[in-house]
Amino acid sequence: MKPVTITDLPMTQDELVAVAHGTPLVLGESAKARIAASRALLNEAMSSGDAIYGLSTRVGHGKDTRVPREELEQMQQFLVATHGGAFGPLLDRTVVRAAMAVRVCGIARGGSGASPDAAGTLLAMLNAGVHPVVHSRGSVGAADISPMAGIAQVAVGTGTAEFQGEVLPGAEALHRAGIQPLRLQGRDGLALISANGVSIGHGALVLARAARTALAADQAVVLSIEAIRGNPSGFSAPAAAAKPYPGQVAAAAHLHELLEGSQLLTRDGPRSLQDALSFRVVPQVHGAFREFLTTAGRAVHTELNSASDNPLIDVESSSVLSTGNFHPIVLAIAFDALRVALVHVGQLSERRMSHLWNAIMAARKSGPPPGNRGPDAAPGMQLRYAGSACYTELRLLAAPATLDSTVLDVGVEDHATGAMLSVRTTEQALGLLEDLLAIEVLLAADLSRVSPQGTPGAGASAVLGLTAEAATGAKSAADVHRNLRERFPGN
Repeated sequence: MKPVTITDLPMTQDELVAVAHGTPLVLGESAKARIAASRALLNEAMSSGDAIYGLSTRVGHGKDTRVPREELEQMQQFLVATHGGAFGPLLDRTVVRAAMAVRVCGIARGGSGASPDAAGTLLAMLNAGVHPVVHSRGSVGAADISPMAGIAQVAVGTGTAEFQGEVLPGAEALHRAGIQPLRLQGRDGLALISANGVSIGHGALVLARAARTALAADQAVVLSIEAIRGNPSGFSAPAAAAKPYPGQVAAAAHLHELLEGSQLLTRDGPRSLQDALSFRVVPQVHGAFREFLTTAGRAVHTELNSASDNPLIDVESSSVLSTGNFHPIVLAIAFDALRVALVHVGQLSERRMSHLWNAIMAARKSGPPPGNRGPDAAPGMQLRYAGSACYTELRLLAAPATLDSTVLDVGVEDHATGAMLSVRTTEQALGLLEDLLAIEVLLAADLSRVSPQGTPGAGASAVLGLTAEAATGAKSAADVHRNLRERFPGN
């Protein structure tokens, strides 16, 4: 497997996602040089006797208290040992790997002053498969200090890690992998924990999933509009060009592509002149989802490739600067906004279900019910009420995660972004949206069986094939839904 190399070029989200899923990560020579230069400048500043936050001073409200030189290493160890107070469900291994890769990338930008050994230990852990066991609740979004401390604890030979399928004390996991525990030097401890590795890394993974869900939402719409013989004129290129948001243009193009070969694209194909808004405004709403995917993606890319440390070791100006770059507010707000756009996609899906339901009821008045009367019969109809409940739960997740920060540490830390919560909530919302879309697909498939509407396009035919596969061997509507979710939307 070809490794991802950190160079002078920005690391891409695709590269980060690849590392999260197991691709090795290495440092190029230019990245090693930046780390060394940053470290040299920090040592020079330290020798001058100047106060340096988190190195020659304490942290937080202790920022004006000097630390004796003989206690510097002990303080770094203390920071790592005492800031790991996260709890709750464990982060997925891919998220932990992404967080580790983000921190290596940040150190490689040359602003942290961390030692080469600090980056090297994280790299060795990543490439050997030593994965810290990290809890998910502990960050207020002003650096993911507690979860990142959980990673740092393993690096220094404490904490808990998973290695080759076994959960072990951190020291034992490092020993089995042939990795020496990191001896913290300078400000290594603070550099390892005061970073937004989880928010950024998890954000990249969530965006990759959201991009697939955006495509799947279009597939669900196409099957539904085919089932009711709706009017796809609003999906046309001229309609998109008349209001050229890039996201709307992309959504309309994908919808039109999925309809290729459909009877609906013929002159006499559509049954109606104009459909309900839940069909007609799909390019606009799905386009908005894509627009905020782009916004969130830009925020993740910027955070990933920034020097977000405090203090910032700026080699070009030979200065050590106090900054607030650890505050990922753009990323946090972007995921809040993305979640609102996502919920609108779910709202259209739930509204379309009502039209599908009404069409099924009308069709069944004039014909016999489907032949299969078992517990797996007409799974979409069985799950219609569950779909409504799913949307209600989804809508609750639209509330912002960025506005409820508390005041911490004797009033010094009086603002936070909620970034990690915003990203995690967006992932939860994506799961609910995918559940909802699967139910819409099953309901549209039910209608297609009760009342066939002519030749479907390539997109609808493909999705109908997935529903048939999902029904094979199923014993209940829940089984069909679960089987479909494994195939759709491509997770």
